[in-house]
Amino acid sequence: MAERARDPEALEREIERTRLELAQTIDELADRLSPRNVAHRGVERMKAEADQVAKAARAFVYTEEPKDGEPGKINPKAVAVGVGVGVALTALVLLRRKRR
Repeated sequence: MAERARDPEALEREIERTRLELAQTIDELADRLSPRNVAHRGVERMKAEADQVAKAARAFVYTEEPKDGEPGKINPKAVAVGVGVGVALTALVLLRRKRR
């Protein structure tokens, strides 16, 4: 099929519209890839991850979620794990000092 002939003004309008779309796309990419914005997104992602870890730690430590301003009931298993980790770290420090 033969392409229908277009008038020069229509071609110029189409070229200008395409140029504007391309410029907008390039601006969006430059904004998305700027070091400041990349760093900001990384910080936001880390904050979200830290919030999830904090929620998981609270769920492990407390047998039930404490109400605002009230102390929660502490999970005895969490206390045992904490004591175990403390003893292990103390033993590790003492062994390292002894070797020096």
